[in-house]
Amino acid sequence: MITVRPGRLDDVDALYRICLQTGDAGEDATALYEDPQLLGHVFVGPYAVLEPSLAFVAEDSEGVSGFVLGALDTKAFEEELERDWWPELRAQYPDPAGDSLTQDQRLMRHIHHPDTTPEKYLKDYPSHLHINLLPRTQGQGVGGRLMNTLIDALRAKGSRGVHLQVWAKNTRAIGFYRHVGFTEIDKAGDGYTFGMDLR
Repeated sequence: MITVRPGRLDDVDALYRICLQTGDAGEDATALYEDPQLLGHVFVGPYAVLEPSLAFVAEDSEGVSGFVLGALDTKAFEEELERDWWPELRAQYPDPAGDSLTQDQRLMRHIHHPDTTPEKYLKDYPSHLHINLLPRTQGQGVGGRLMNTLIDALRAKGSRGVHLQVWAKNTRAIGFYRHVGFTEIDKAGDGYTFGMDLR
């Protein structure tokens, strides 16, 4: 039995672990990072802390095994990160110099110089999300349940649309996003942006 429920602050450690264990285009990224917290600091923590009403988890007999995290207003969320999330991490992690960076240093650079979402997405798809499932939870319809739960919550909050980004090599995730109703809206470099109209 796998339960989908609202996330809680005491889930955050589990969400960080899941983020790391799925952080290499869906595969385990544990061996890629010296600091196992870095991926979670970027892709989990701010959502769980700053937008807890849009955090949902899947839980089985072994514990939390998947999550979906969202931000209602991407532009406002990025402004909140700049004000309330990145400063503490910038004090903790140095801004790396040079071009030949380790995986850890790439995330440190992101903390100091975060990307902002292109305006062209925000008119129709102002919300965004991240979803990750451990292998033991995949292929059982749980991803769809998590996604539907978040989409219902976004619609209830008045969102016009939601987008997400995915590595091109993560073909399993791309197939899942198409299956649940997302369509490709852009391709840049080694990744895609997908969107869903919620109106």
